[in-house]
Amino acid sequence: MAADYDELRPDVRESQEDSLEAVKSANAKDPRSVVRDLDGDDLDSDEIPGGELVDGELTVHLVPQGEDEFVCQSCYLVRHRSQIARVDSAGAYCADCEA
Repeated sequence: MAADYDELRPDVRESQEDSLEAVKSANAKDPRSVVRDLDGDDLDSDEIPGGELVDGELTVHLVPQGEDEFVCQSCYLVRHRSQIARVDSAGAYCADCEA
């Protein structure tokens, strides 16, 4: 007997129908009211909902590549020379990418 593996299982189909009926019967607002509520918010202000702005300056200290390090040409991570698995004309590749 052939089985249709794309067909929904009966328990899944019933739960989808039940949840759809619950949504239909609920006293929900008009779907467009949510859009109107969002449009009414003052989104042009300098405040971010749920967050705060920081006026501080970000400082990043760059460390040059060490003599015992290389950049893998596959994942572009800086690795220790002991992790070189292959070297070709394009450059060196780490053991994780070659695995």
